[in-house]
Amino acid sequence: MKILFLGGTGNISGECAELLHGRGHEIFVLTRGRGEVPKEYEAIQADRKNVANMGQALKGVKPEVVVNFIGYEVGDLEVDYELFKGAVRQYIFISSTVEYERPSKRLPYTEDAPQENRWWDYAQKKIACEAWLGARQAEGFPATIVRPSHTYSKRWVPNAVSSGSFSFAKRLEDGRPVYVHDDGESLWTVTAASDFAVGLGGLVGNEKAVGEAFHITSDEVLTWNQIYEEIANAVSAKDANVVKVPTEFICEIVPSMVGNLKGDKAHAGVFDNSKIKRFVPDFRCSKRFSAGVRESVDWLQAHPEQQNLSPQVDETIEKVIKAWQERGKSR
Repeated sequence: MKILFLGGTGNISGECAELLHGRGHEIFVLTRGRGEVPKEYEAIQADRKNVANMGQALKGVKPEVVVNFIGYEVGDLEVDYELFKGAVRQYIFISSTVEYERPSKRLPYTEDAPQENRWWDYAQKKIACEAWLGARQAEGFPATIVRPSHTYSKRWVPNAVSSGSFSFAKRLEDGRPVYVHDDGESLWTVTAASDFAVGLGGLVGNEKAVGEAFHITSDEVLTWNQIYEEIANAVSAKDANVVKVPTEFICEIVPSMVGNLKGDKAHAGVFDNSKIKRFVPDFRCSKRFSAGVRESVDWLQAHPEQQNLSPQVDETIEKVIKAWQERGKSR
């Protein structure tokens, strides 16, 4: 099949494109021309926001399946709808599990859980996108919804501050302190992108998946303390200095963390994967986090230019810890 990726070189999408290419599909990747697209794929340069420009760039491509990893607002989907309605077999929208109600009244989350995350505008925009697509589905647009949770590749080391930067892991490696929200015992799910790709790959071109929504996550559930312990092990940190700080305090000191914590990671994230397993029988998450995070750390240490070290992440961590320690001294 001809598969068009809107975003095909990122943390999750890169693994998905690689798997589908390995299965013999023809891969096209829409790009703004800023990032490098693997030579095995065909790069298509266009302005994502411009229907006419997109249409001209895609002239003659005629994809059978479109996978949208970079749809964040309804306006993004409106462009796609004008281009692909009546022209594709399937349109897969990568949404997110963040749209589920936080905290949940029932675990594990299933695909019909309430979509009522009031804490994070990112979640609310994804909810709006899904609602808009639902109306288009009723008109015959062949959409499939996919909701990943906290998914990582060799480029990411998952944490609750900023997974896209190696800064959190680097602090552990250097013996500098980091913080964990609350007591660090809330449950969380992290998923290797290579495992996620198997689930997505089984949905691509699957006519039974049209009109359906799926989350694709690991079945391995860890506490944040366990996650940080595995990161510390991966960077060979002898004595990890992890300071426990209440979520409310973190959000008071750094308001920008409200969505990330109150709207997501401060609450239990555990997911029922029975639906994706019914539709994609070969889907299973075989990579345990202890192995996956070591692969990520090893790769990023070997490719320092990809570490994306962030002074802002260091500043956030130090600001929270300093304020919490000062609060303790004042009591």
